[in-house]
Amino acid sequence: MTATNLTTSASRGGLASGRGTPTGRKRMPFRFDRISHWLFVAPAVAYVALFFGYPIVKNIIMGFQNYTTSTFFTGVAPWVGFANYARVISSSIFTTAVTNTALFTIGSIAGQFVLGLLLALYFKRRFPLSAVLRSLMLLPWLLPLIASSAVWKWMLDQGSGIINQALLFLHLVPAAVPWIVSPNFALISIIIVNIWLGIPFNVTILYGGLQGIPDELYEAASLDGATGWKAFRYITWPGLRPVVTVVLVLGVVYTLKVLDIILGLTGGGPANSTETLATDSYHQSFVLFSFGDGAALSNILIVISLIFTVVYLRLNRRAIDE
Repeated sequence: MTATNLTTSASRGGLASGRGTPTGRKRMPFRFDRISHWLFVAPAVAYVALFFGYPIVKNIIMGFQNYTTSTFFTGVAPWVGFANYARVISSSIFTTAVTNTALFTIGSIAGQFVLGLLLALYFKRRFPLSAVLRSLMLLPWLLPLIASSAVWKWMLDQGSGIINQALLFLHLVPAAVPWIVSPNFALISIIIVNIWLGIPFNVTILYGGLQGIPDELYEAASLDGATGWKAFRYITWPGLRPVVTVVLVLGVVYTLKVLDIILGLTGGGPANSTETLATDSYHQSFVLFSFGDGAALSNILIVISLIFTVVYLRLNRRAIDE
């Protein structure tokens, strides 16, 4: 047998046995890489499933059960179907809670986003103490919500609050404004407080988005006379669109479930003027101990959040494609 035949036979033997070839050598590392990837991801998946997935699934199930305090001792929670949903939707306070939730969410998001965008545009300019002021902007975001609510409750007090004292001193109002004790002003008051708390998040995210827009685009546009409003319309806003999507979606989802501020300032009153779906769910669960009704209201909030997110993302994608 010649050397050529020996080489050919050896090559065929190597191919047949899967050894000595590039394909054979790559199979094991490729499988090991796949396994190692899953091993790295597994802790995160387990954490999300345990601390996020399980509570959501449990809450959904509770919405269809007669889950009360006795369930903790007996473990019995009879299945009632949609009875909980029918009861909370037909209650006299549900329409008020939905209306207040919509007004609170729209007012808060509009105020937070507009003021946050204006401040982000302002801080994009370089001026002394810019970094210090941007750091101070984060303080409302870092404070505990209950502590912030307590401070704002004192500031909005009708008799001794500093806001009324300042307005009276400047002769801007004829009498002290009942910010949190009047049904006409209570909802406006908690919207103002929530705007104050949400501005730092909007400024931080929008400012980061502005930093990602190349300065060369503004320089090129200025040569064509596109400055000021035109530069914002044709350069800044399109460049910020992905960031705006994140800000609005997260802002709406967070605002829909705001509870601390309302409980700390008004407790849902006066006369249910600040009662929202979140506070109603809390009231049903931890005041009346009707956990099934509270879970049903929470599930309604989840559905509203999902609907808004899907609709907004689709509309935003359609606008980008056009």
